[in-house]
Amino acid sequence: MLKRINWSAIFTGFAWLISLAGVVVLLSFINVKKQTVKCSDVKILIPGADNFIEREEIDAILREDQGMLLGRNLEQINIHQIEKKLQSNPYIAFAKVYVDMDGVLNIEVKQRQPVVRILNNSGQDFYIDNDGLKMPISSNFTANVLVATGNITEVFGSRVDTLHTRLAHDLYKTALYIKKDTLWDSQIEQIVVDQKNDIELIPRVGNQRIILGNADSLEKKMTNLLLFYKKAMPLVGWETYRTINIKYTNQIVCEKRDSTEIARKRKTISPTDSLRIQQKVSDSLIRDVIGQVTGEQTAAVTAKRVEPKKEEPKKVEPQKAESKKTEPAQTEVKKTVTTVAARPQETKPVDKKEPATKPATDLKKPVKSAAELKLEREKEIRALEKQYKTQQN
Repeated sequence: MLKRINWSAIFTGFAWLISLAGVVVLLSFINVKKQTVKCSDVKILIPGADNFIEREEIDAILREDQGMLLGRNLEQINIHQIEKKLQSNPYIAFAKVYVDMDGVLNIEVKQRQPVVRILNNSGQDFYIDNDGLKMPISSNFTANVLVATGNITEVFGSRVDTLHTRLAHDLYKTALYIKKDTLWDSQIEQIVVDQKNDIELIPRVGNQRIILGNADSLEKKMTNLLLFYKKAMPLVGWETYRTINIKYTNQIVCEKRDSTEIARKRKTISPTDSLRIQQKVSDSLIRDVIGQVTGEQTAAVTAKRVEPKKEEPKKVEPQKAESKKTEPAQTEVKKTVTTVAARPQETKPVDKKEPATKPATDLKKPVKSAAELKLEREKEIRALEKQYKTQQN
């Protein structure tokens, strides 16, 4: 009889009863703790780089809904009511509120993540988040996402709402696919809806429109476009086609530009190209100025180095010139002496010529042979005196 009893089931049931009793005791202990513990601090955590909502706004929501929280008993704070109030904000996707045993109220907020910004044909402006819900534009922060314009009829109400039109769903799918792919996220910068309700993609590289049509077979269409970029575009050039139509899943239809239009577009210079040209010109001018300055400096340095070498011959040349000038002076004196000896009566002209010879003697003063010239002069005067005496006798 004892063998037929299932002891394992009895033990598991007994364990469940013990654990349930422990939970009840723990909850009762927490309730008692709540009656005595007061709120000492409020911690708000807002992860993510977007700042659609800030801490000050959450503090304002808490004060409006619950009043002053610091110093109140934890039992008097309605945590579920705070979560509902925060989630009703159009920029908050999820809110989690809990209290620890130290009296700290913790609030974790998850913001909505927009994927595309819609500018409809009636002038309204709103976002579509990654959950496919509409959200309003914020005055605090502008998200860096794709912008969709053109013939869009989707409207935005006064609260967060789902998408109603087929075109809005296609725009959401297209934007979500582009955001997840790093290549297309950097290549596609805008979405335009034409009058035929076809979605057109505006690329950053290349001056053409990519006609997508709708979001059906989106992955296949974008794969075909990638192959076309890799194989065809490098051969024909990025300015050859006006439109690239990928709305058909099995083919790509392109429309070429006119040759004259391509030539015009090649002649035009974009603002970035003009800036590059200005930078090149300024760089060349600066290099020329630097080259001139360095050339002048090197020329000055070489001139300073060469000048001392040229000074030595300059100092010697004047001495040579003086020596040359003194030689004709000596000859002139000799000539005057001979003329006077031939005609002894004309003594007065000799006196007149003496001052003329003085500069010659003055020139000889710095020369070393000045003493010899004086002796010669005295001899000549003595000879003239002897001649004069003989003539008188």
